Amino acid sequence: GLECAADAGWIDFPLTVSTPGRYRCDIRVDNAPQRATMWVEDYVGNADGRTYDITGPTGLPANSGTAQRFGSPLNSGARTMRFHYSGGPLTLRAISFTLIRQHAVTPLTLQQRTDGDRWTLVWSDEFNGEGLPDQTVWTHDIGDWGWGNREPQFYTRGRPENARQEHGNLIIEARRDDAGHPWTSARLTTRGKVSFLYGRVDIRAKVPGGDGSWAAGWLLGDAYRDELSWPYCGEIDVLEAVGREIDDETGDGLSHASCHTRAFYFKQGNHISNTVKVAAMTEEFHVYTLEWMPDEISIWIDGEKFYVYDKTDGPLEWPFDQPQNLILNLAMGGGMGGAIDPSLDRQRFVIDYVRVYERQ
Repeated sequence: GLECAADAGWIDFPLTVSTPGRYRCDIRVDNAPQRATMWVEDYVGNADGRTYDITGPTGLPANSGTAQRFGSPLNSGARTMRFHYSGGPLTLRAISFTLIRQHAVTPLTLQQRTDGDRWTLVWSDEFNGEGLPDQTVWTHDIGDWGWGNREPQFYTRGRPENARQEHGNLIIEARRDDAGHPWTSARLTTRGKVSFLYGRVDIRAKVPGGDGSWAAGWLLGDAYRDELSWPYCGEIDVLEAVGREIDDETGDGLSHASCHTRAFYFKQGNHISNTVKVAAMTEEFHVYTLEWMPDEISIWIDGEKFYVYDKTDGPLEWPFDQPQNLILNLAMGGGMGGAIDPSLDRQRFVIDYVRVYERQ
């Protein structure tokens, strides 16, 4: 075992990953004091030398035991990892990584025409079934590693309590103190099923209120963690709504739109974003729209445009000439969601449909 000093510090260690995918990280310790914490970073070996938090801050078991985090994304190759600790002296016995899901290559990319006269539907999920979401369309991301924003929820797979079709809608439900976790929820992606390049995407949805909720409909580059790290792969946020910005009585709130690229992203403080006021967004369905052209991205709410991104100088500014997959999720807390109202125990993100169009 490695003896960790009383003060906060770190230990670097080598890791070679043979298979890109999502991993479970196990940290076994002895002699840990009460309230000792740790986190693990993918420290060196990335294209730009940046660090990536892959577990989020994690409490260690007092005295002896193993802490776990599920779903950490790792690309293949050799790198140096860094184990951080604080809270007092302890003995680090082992850190191990177990593959829980290999990154799947998406077999189908739909490239939409953008030069026609009218929008024509080419793909959709209307959520008209019952039970679990259509497994031929959606993959469930799983885990509780913090998702890059130190979020506390555990995203589950195959649990109708967290994701289900019901009365013509998709219900994504976050639940407190559920299945052995502080929160559970669901994150659905089309990655590994179908991806998209250009066109129009409509998401008709109602979002939850309440401090700490964070509903999102967005797109992420297929190259994430296979070829490129975030934000090199590109991200388009069509809908983001946090409960702390929503009026409890009227349901009026804000919808956020953003694009993240290596040139412009939130951790640099220069990402290009905008917000729009939305009436009764917790009580009524609204249509959140992305129009994605070869030289411009615009985002709309109920037919009104409020956001434009047109930085096309090169791949650091414009990775949006490559396929992206759709993601629907409901997070709790984290960097954008903020402190969670302790009175909350169930929150629902309701999606009526997702539709993709091209110009013909």
